[in-house]
Formats: sequence, structure tokens, C-alpha cells
Amino acid sequence: MARHRDPLTKDLFDWQPPRVAVGYSADVIGRGRLDNKIARLVSQALRDAREDRGLTRAEVAQEMGQYLGRPISEAMLHKWASEAAEEHRIPLDAFIALVHATGARDLLGFVPGEFGLTVIEAEYADLIEERLLEDHIEEMQARRQVLAARRRARR
Repeated sequence: MARHRDPLTKDLFDWQPPRVAVGYSADVIGRGRLDNKIARLVSQALRDAREDRGLTRAEVAQEMGQYLGRPISEAMLHKWASEAAEEHRIPLDAFIALVHATGARDLLGFVPGEFGLTVIEAEYADLIEERLLEDHIEEMQARRQVLAARRRARR
């Protein structure tokens, strides 16, 4: 006899933890020279903006220009997203404007990731600090117990 699943009951095994870290995966970033990685990230952010938010490169360029207070052309975006255009790399202020215009916060994880660091959502910072404090308290209590045991042993 086949068992029928209740469609209103949530599957406990379907749960996924919330994403804490910000950044693209290694398969998006790829390998190779730093300038090629940056071009791939810019390209991915523009592709995601088109697929997720319906933004064209022209719209992204316009938004970036408004944010920076200087003109950004669609052609500039094409060059920044091209691994072949080696002499054209996105400046830092334009990179920030790209994050602003596309909403691609995963871009923010790239630079710290190059140094073994991780960008986390602000809402998790207090949780991490709290856990670090708990670890420190446990270490201090263990140290206190060692000292107390040593003192009792001398009596």
C-alpha cells in the first residue's frame, strides 16, 4: 500500500542553513591571473543583474554613472567584463558602483577571499562575537579549575 504524503507538511530534510558568507563560488571566480578573475566576476554580476533583475548593461552603466557622478558607458562595462581587454580593468570606485547598481553583494567577498578572510552579513556579527566570548569564558573556567586543583593538591 502506497503512503500518501501530506502536501501541507514541511519536509524536515529539505531545510538548508541560511547563507552567512558573501561571495561567489570558486567555480565562478575560476583560476588564473587576478585581472582575469576580476573580469569574470564583473561579467557574472552583469549576467545575474540581467537574469534576476532584468537590468541591461546600458541600465547598469547609467545607474553606475549616477552613483559616481561621472559618465559610465556600456562599452566600458563590456571591456571591464572581458578577459581579453587586458588594459582595461575596473577601478575600485566603479567596482563599488557596480555592486550598488546590480545589487551583486557577492562581489564584496572577492577581495577579502584573496587573503583568506570572509565577508559576513552584519546580522551574524553579534552571534559570532557572542560565540567567541563563550569560548573565552570556557577557557578561563578551565584555567580556574586547573589552578584550584593545583591549590588543593598542595594542602
